[in-house]
Amino acid sequence: MSTKQILHLQRTYGAQGTNGALTYDGELVCHTIELPWRNNLRRLSCIPVGTYKLEKRIYTRHGEQIGIPAVLGREAILIHAANDAQKELLGCIAPVTKLTAEGCGTESRKALEKLKALVYSLWDMGEEVFLHIK
Repeated sequence: MSTKQILHLQRTYGAQGTNGALTYDGELVCHTIELPWRNNLRRLSCIPVGTYKLEKRIYTRHGEQIGIPAVLGREAILIHAANDAQKELLGCIAPVTKLTAEGCGTESRKALEKLKALVYSLWDMGEEVFLHIK
Protein backbone atom coordinates (compact mmCIF):
# COMPACT_ATOMS: atom_id res chain seq x y z
CA MET A 1 0.00 0.00 0.00
CA SER A 2 1.44 3.36 -0.98
CA THR A 3 1.77 6.15 1.53
CA LYS A 4 2.10 9.86 1.00
CA GLN A 5 5.62 11.25 1.10
CA ILE A 6 5.74 15.02 1.44
CA LEU A 7 8.47 17.42 0.39
CA HIS A 8 8.18 20.82 2.09
CA LEU A 9 9.03 24.08 0.33
CA GLN A 10 9.43 27.09 2.62
CA ARG A 11 9.48 30.26 0.52
CA THR A 12 10.82 33.79 0.89
CA TYR A 13 9.25 36.27 -1.53
CA GLY A 14 11.17 39.13 -3.13
CA ALA A 15 10.58 41.66 -5.90
CA GLN A 16 13.15 39.98 -8.18
CA GLY A 17 12.30 36.39 -7.38
CA THR A 18 11.13 33.80 -4.89
CA ASN A 19 13.70 31.75 -3.00
CA GLY A 20 12.99 28.59 -1.10
CA ALA A 21 14.35 25.77 1.01
CA LEU A 22 13.16 22.30 0.00
CA THR A 23 13.19 19.74 2.79
CA TYR A 24 12.23 16.10 3.16
CA ASP A 25 11.92 14.46 6.57
CA GLY A 26 13.36 17.60 8.17
CA GLU A 27 16.53 17.48 6.04
CA LEU A 28 17.47 20.13 3.47
CA VAL A 29 17.46 18.61 -0.03
CA CYS A 30 18.25 21.81 -1.94
CA HIS A 31 17.31 25.46 -2.29
CA THR A 32 14.88 26.63 -4.98
CA ILE A 33 14.35 29.69 -7.14
CA GLU A 34 11.14 30.83 -8.80
CA LEU A 35 9.69 33.94 -10.37
CA PRO A 36 8.21 36.55 -8.00
CA TRP A 37 4.57 36.15 -6.92
CA ARG A 38 2.40 37.89 -9.53
CA ASN A 39 -1.11 36.63 -8.75
CA ASN A 40 -0.51 33.27 -10.46
CA LEU A 41 -0.21 34.89 -13.91
CA ARG A 42 0.77 32.26 -16.47
CA ARG A 43 4.48 32.30 -17.34
CA LEU A 44 5.09 35.34 -15.06
CA SER A 45 4.42 34.15 -11.51
CA CYS A 46 5.47 31.42 -9.15
CA ILE A 47 2.67 28.93 -8.40
CA PRO A 48 0.27 29.44 -5.49
CA VAL A 49 0.88 28.08 -2.00
CA GLY A 50 -0.66 24.62 -1.60
CA THR A 51 -0.04 20.88 -1.77
CA TYR A 52 0.59 19.32 -5.17
CA LYS A 53 1.04 15.73 -6.28
CA LEU A 54 4.27 15.26 -8.23
CA GLU A 55 4.23 13.13 -11.38
CA LYS A 56 6.80 11.90 -13.86
CA ARG A 57 6.37 13.79 -17.14
CA ILE A 58 8.17 13.86 -20.48
CA TYR A 59 8.73 17.33 -21.94
CA THR A 60 10.11 18.12 -25.38
CA ARG A 61 12.45 20.77 -24.05
CA HIS A 62 13.60 19.23 -20.80
CA GLY A 63 13.19 15.47 -21.27
CA GLU A 64 11.84 13.45 -18.36
CA GLN A 65 11.25 15.69 -15.36
CA ILE A 66 9.24 15.94 -12.18
CA GLY A 67 5.95 17.57 -13.16
CA ILE A 68 3.39 19.44 -11.05
CA PRO A 69 0.25 18.81 -13.13
CA ALA A 70 -2.57 20.07 -10.91
CA VAL A 71 -1.81 23.78 -10.62
CA LEU A 72 -5.01 25.82 -10.95
CA GLY A 73 -5.13 27.81 -14.19
CA ARG A 74 -1.65 26.67 -15.23
CA GLU A 75 -0.14 23.91 -17.32
CA ALA A 76 3.23 22.25 -17.84
CA ILE A 77 4.66 23.36 -14.51
CA LEU A 78 7.76 21.34 -13.76
CA ILE A 79 10.92 21.20 -11.72
CA HIS A 80 13.93 21.76 -13.97
CA ALA A 81 17.43 23.23 -13.93
CA ALA A 82 17.89 27.03 -14.06
CA ASN A 83 20.20 29.47 -12.28
CA ASP A 84 18.29 32.70 -13.02
CA ALA A 85 14.51 32.75 -12.59
CA GLN A 86 13.91 35.95 -14.61
CA LYS A 87 15.84 34.65 -17.64
CA GLU A 88 15.13 30.92 -17.55
CA LEU A 89 11.81 30.22 -15.84
CA LEU A 90 8.21 30.58 -17.01
CA GLY A 91 6.50 29.70 -13.75
CA CYS A 92 8.40 26.49 -13.01
CA ILE A 93 10.54 25.69 -9.96
CA ALA A 94 14.31 25.32 -10.27
CA PRO A 95 16.40 23.58 -7.62
CA VAL A 96 19.77 25.22 -6.87
CA THR A 97 22.70 24.22 -4.68
CA LYS A 98 23.31 27.71 -3.31
CA LEU A 99 21.22 30.91 -3.37
CA THR A 100 23.10 33.97 -4.64
CA ALA A 101 20.31 36.60 -4.92
CA GLU A 102 16.52 36.84 -5.25
CA GLY A 103 15.58 34.31 -7.91
CA CYS A 104 19.22 33.36 -8.55
CA GLY A 105 21.41 30.46 -7.53
CA THR A 106 24.26 28.19 -8.58
CA GLU A 107 24.79 24.55 -9.60
CA SER A 108 21.17 23.92 -10.53
CA ARG A 109 21.86 20.69 -12.42
CA LYS A 110 23.61 19.20 -9.40
CA ALA A 111 20.67 20.13 -7.14
CA LEU A 112 18.18 18.74 -9.69
CA GLU A 113 20.01 15.39 -9.82
CA LYS A 114 19.90 15.16 -6.02
CA LEU A 115 16.18 15.98 -5.94
CA LYS A 116 15.36 13.56 -8.78
CA ALA A 117 17.32 10.77 -7.08
CA LEU A 118 15.18 11.23 -3.95
CA VAL A 119 11.80 11.54 -5.69
CA TYR A 120 12.47 8.68 -8.14
CA SER A 121 13.57 6.37 -5.31
CA LEU A 122 10.27 7.10 -3.51
CA TRP A 123 8.31 6.45 -6.73
CA ASP A 124 10.24 3.21 -7.26
CA MET A 125 9.02 2.07 -3.82
CA GLY A 126 5.46 2.74 -4.97
CA GLU A 127 5.05 5.90 -2.92
CA GLU A 128 2.99 8.93 -3.85
CA VAL A 129 5.06 12.11 -3.60
CA PHE A 130 3.60 15.52 -2.82
CA LEU A 131 5.08 18.99 -2.68
CA HIS A 132 3.72 21.21 0.11
CA ILE A 133 4.45 24.91 -0.54
CA LYS A 134 4.08 27.35 2.33
